[in-house]
Amino acid sequence: MMGVRGFQILMLLRYFILVRVYLCYPIFVIGAILGNFSKSTTKIQLFHSMGNCWSTVFRYKSSRDEDGDGNKDVQLTSGNVHLITTKASWEEKLSEANTEGKIVVANFSAPWCSPCKAIAPTYCEIANKYPSIIFLTVDVDELAELSSSWNVKATPTFFFLKDGRQLDKVVGANKKDLQRKTAKMADLSLKS
Repeated sequence: MMGVRGFQILMLLRYFILVRVYLCYPIFVIGAILGNFSKSTTKIQLFHSMGNCWSTVFRYKSSRDEDGDGNKDVQLTSGNVHLITTKASWEEKLSEANTEGKIVVANFSAPWCSPCKAIAPTYCEIANKYPSIIFLTVDVDELAELSSSWNVKATPTFFFLKDGRQLDKVVGANKKDLQRKTAKMADLSLKS
């Protein structure tokens, strides 16, 4: 038998599901009808739009830029971070890391992703702090097949790799987690 607390949680869950289905989905569809999505829109972009349903219809624009996110000048790579735009460059960097016995941090990211833009400066700082690690940024739109093969469901997703195998992972723009796990990997690379 379910107690009062369980019933309250169940009703709250039901409320959130109803809001998502009856409010966000129709707004998402209206946004699609108004042309806020192109044929090149990826599944990850659509998922982000579903989560933030009002932004699908209303494209709030800032006077600072043309795409409305206020972060147009943020670079996803710099310094010790290598931008991966082809599968060949991905394989080349992994091969280089394997030959040198280095750990790789691969950031699966997108230029339209606000959390990716928010964590990009931190990622670049971390890359400059640990030159013994190879840092990569992979554009999920440019390399959708590679992203799918690594089962990337959200951006940013950071993979920590050694010899082409995953050691660890951070999903989301969690700066503390990224810093902590990168420091742990740097210690690991010094020991090996």
